[in-house]
Amino acid sequence: MVQILNKVIRINMADLSIKEEVLSNEYSYLGGRALTSRIIAQEVEATCHPLGVKNKLVFAIGILAGTPVSSANRISIGGKSPLTGGIKESNGGGVTALKMARLGIRMLIIEGKPSPLGSKPDDLPLYTVVIKKDGVQIVEANILRGMGNFQLIENLKQTYGENIAVSSIGPIGERCQSSAGIANTDREGRPSRYCGRGGLGAVMGSKGLKAIIFDDVGCSATVSHNREKFQQLYKEGNQLLLNNEIVAGYAKYGTAGMLENTNAMGILPTRNFSTGFFNEGEKICGEALYQMIKERGGVGDTTHACMPGCVIRCSNVFPDKQGNELVAPLEYETIGLMGSNCEIADFDVIAELNYHCNDYGIDTIEVGAALGVAMEAGLIPFGDKDGAVRLIKEIGEGTVLGRVLGEGAAVTGRVLGVARVPVVKGQAMPAYEPRGIKGLGITYATSPMGADHTAGNTIRQKIDHRNPEGQEAISRRAQFMAALFDSLGLCVFVGVVFGARLDLLASLIEAHSGIKVSEEELLNLGKETVAIERKFNNNAGFTKSHDRLPDFFVAEICPSSQNSFDVSEKQLDSVHQDD
Repeated sequence: MVQILNKVIRINMADLSIKEEVLSNEYSYLGGRALTSRIIAQEVEATCHPLGVKNKLVFAIGILAGTPVSSANRISIGGKSPLTGGIKESNGGGVTALKMARLGIRMLIIEGKPSPLGSKPDDLPLYTVVIKKDGVQIVEANILRGMGNFQLIENLKQTYGENIAVSSIGPIGERCQSSAGIANTDREGRPSRYCGRGGLGAVMGSKGLKAIIFDDVGCSATVSHNREKFQQLYKEGNQLLLNNEIVAGYAKYGTAGMLENTNAMGILPTRNFSTGFFNEGEKICGEALYQMIKERGGVGDTTHACMPGCVIRCSNVFPDKQGNELVAPLEYETIGLMGSNCEIADFDVIAELNYHCNDYGIDTIEVGAALGVAMEAGLIPFGDKDGAVRLIKEIGEGTVLGRVLGEGAAVTGRVLGVARVPVVKGQAMPAYEPRGIKGLGITYATSPMGADHTAGNTIRQKIDHRNPEGQEAISRRAQFMAALFDSLGLCVFVGVVFGARLDLLASLIEAHSGIKVSEEELLNLGKETVAIERKFNNNAGFTKSHDRLPDFFVAEICPSSQNSFDVSEKQLDSVHQDD
């Protein structure tokens, strides 16, 4: 058996100590979310303050990271969320996981908290962590304070070279605001692949940690237990993906290709989730995005892979009118929350909002929902493009209003007196109106992650999405499968193939690591991970009342789907009753 990724790095930000450990045998093939959630459940008090000394931040990759398996280099970051108050795993692409794999690291645990520099409790010293082949170093970094992610990356490249991968926070994370995400650099070094959900950028900021730099110079490529067999298997899997029609759609249109479909289904959030159909949807759909990128030319790219070896290539590079890069990527969730949800039908404006969010370190889903709530409150009108840009800049600048919006949709609603706020467990809903897709609505309600489409999306199921009957079982399985793919470090999009080929996944794991695992064990891994997360949340004080959608989804008929969220509380309570 080859010793695959068995290194664990533990960093204490209170005494600036660094320890190297060996991954426990009980975690032999576990990675990603399976590791982050287990470490948080075992080592973090469920009732602790998310920004306090007792919380931890865990980075973990999957056992197939560093290999040519398509989309196997996802990074999971976990902790107790300041947004939901429960356990959280946030998942991103880019090259961080690849660099960790080449460095032989399965997991990185950040714990402790530095003492304040002055009288203010949030006036923390700032550090970076630099990880190289020959060791780990903690570097004082107060000079980087307040830097946006783009300037930060350029600064770090000048110091450490072009080869690095970086996980970083912007000024929003430094201020420990609940919409803060963690940026991961892509193949070209853009800080654009976000672990955005759950406010884990705030947890990183609470540790006084501005960035983690991964430098794999001098490291060898990962070695498989049975190279010949592994080569045969990964090529088979990659070919299955290339032959898949859904994958072909992602490759051409990116995730924006979803918009035409969701608008037709009546589930595209519009005007702060008051309906699911946007009259100007054709202006911001996948085809429109594809044509605009092609027509503008320059550096624009309709098909882009955020990590080496990905055959899905769902990312893009969106150019301005002169062909210069404006943002990369421009994705469905951002278009839905900052576009239709705010009644903005202009790619250039959405892209500008997206760019500022990437620079400041903000989750576009959370803040897109907060903008919709602010518009409903009358702070600015729906469709106000300049006003939306101004509000995002206020978040970056840290004005009083910006600090409110930067705390997310739930806080924005409370401060501005808006009752119709699309959140579950304090976290904003992604771009799927749940009254017209009830299986996903059940996932929003019952997932330990809060409202999160990647926690168990049911949109690919060939069912009547408006009929509540039997949707709890569909959501339950989707949640377990999502947890499985997160735990293997795989992009959820490979599920269109591997979801029906767990035998191939099991064979890949064995050929690469020498660890024999059955299909049943893989299915149980997802189930067990969700159960661990649910137990943590229960210990944190969550009850059945937290597994509910906001009342307006139940009470109001959505005009576009002609449905309310009529899933019974009995159905919702049954989803995880046997876990």
